Amino acid sequence: MDTPHCPTCGLSLVRDVRPMTLRYKGLSATFDMPGWYCTCGEGIVTGKDMDVSDRQLNLLKARLENLVLPSEVRRIRKKLGLNQQKAGTLLGGGPNAFHKYESGAVLPSKAISNLLRVLEALPEGLKVLHETSAETVGV
Repeated sequence: MDTPHCPTCGLSLVRDVRPMTLRYKGLSATFDMPGWYCTCGEGIVTGKDMDVSDRQLNLLKARLENLVLPSEVRRIRKKLGLNQQKAGTLLGGGPNAFHKYESGAVLPSKAISNLLRVLEALPEGLKVLHETSAETVGV
């Protein structure tokens, strides 16, 4: 890829990370944002770079809405003895949902967050879900 040039001053941009602060409904987070930056202060971020800010925004939303954070999703799922595919199939969202939740790419719904919290406190509830799932397959 050719080195991009600054749309403002025309100088060559350099690949770097710079601090960026996101604000969402009274909460804020500062993180390192990768991108192409110029000495004049301008910068360009591309699709992969935007994944970083998207995940940070999701973390702010999760905190504000009291949703289970990615690290908590992983911890609870492992505590329940489920792999990502089984968790998605059994608890909802589909076979790839827990990969997305745990990477921070997608927020779990309030319902999934609450279900995970209940199952963490009462893991015997997983037996009910297994039985219901087996009955559905038998239909």
